[in-house]
Amino acid sequence: MRGEDVHSLSASGKQYHIACGRGDLAEYLLVSGDPDRVPKIAKFWDSAREISCHREFRSFTGEYKGVPISAISSGIGPACMAIVVNEASTIGVHTFIRVGSSGAIQREIECGDLVISSAAVRLDGTSNCYIMPEYPATASYEVLLALIEAAESLGINNYHVGVTATTSDFYAGQNRPTKTKTANLLQVLQEAGVLNFEMETATLYILAALYGLRAGAVCSVYANRCTGEFKPGEGEENAIKVANEAVKILNEWDEEKKERGKKWLFPSLIRA
Repeated sequence: MRGEDVHSLSASGKQYHIACGRGDLAEYLLVSGDPDRVPKIAKFWDSAREISCHREFRSFTGEYKGVPISAISSGIGPACMAIVVNEASTIGVHTFIRVGSSGAIQREIECGDLVISSAAVRLDGTSNCYIMPEYPATASYEVLLALIEAAESLGINNYHVGVTATTSDFYAGQNRPTKTKTANLLQVLQEAGVLNFEMETATLYILAALYGLRAGAVCSVYANRCTGEFKPGEGEENAIKVANEAVKILNEWDEEKKERGKKWLFPSLIRA
């Protein structure tokens, strides 16, 4: 948990942008880009209440299978994600899971599939404000494992694990045709085995690492750039289910670590 910056507070004592204060958000926070996705996430909880709706930042808090949980929207783009991480971490959030949408850039990935991001190519720009571009944007291994475990336990088998490319722009930044010419980024990333384009994960991973937090991301695939398919909303519910279940799993693992006096998760601890 980071120290609170008085300059980020509104007159009400809430964080200036997300309009949340201490006690409003659980330690486990799901982050969607779309504000309308937040109540969709919360509908699977045991209980839920809306906390705030300010600008693009809409938040709910409740319980999922007995575990305190929250969800918030970040809006589109890396700069907005940075606001969420900076402000939510100062009021007690330690684990962030992005629940997003994306476009696949590998032919075998179908619309409706999920991509669980192990790392992200830093084309976001925002993360460069915090650390040199050579610093890697990687998922927290515990969150990565929990997302995979959640998918398997729910019987959701159409998921892929690998590297995501995070860009700061939806059009030229993702090599779509525009009035200006862009480098052949798409082909380079495809040949490198990158799975998908999206716009927030690298920023989340960098800030989480720098602040000593945990982060992961699961995105549903709405489009495939190789086949030209475009199916908005496809797979969204599965991504939500996986993220919610991952919070329950992480909480179980965190409790086990606490009971055993361990800082890190390791396979034999879970088996035991």
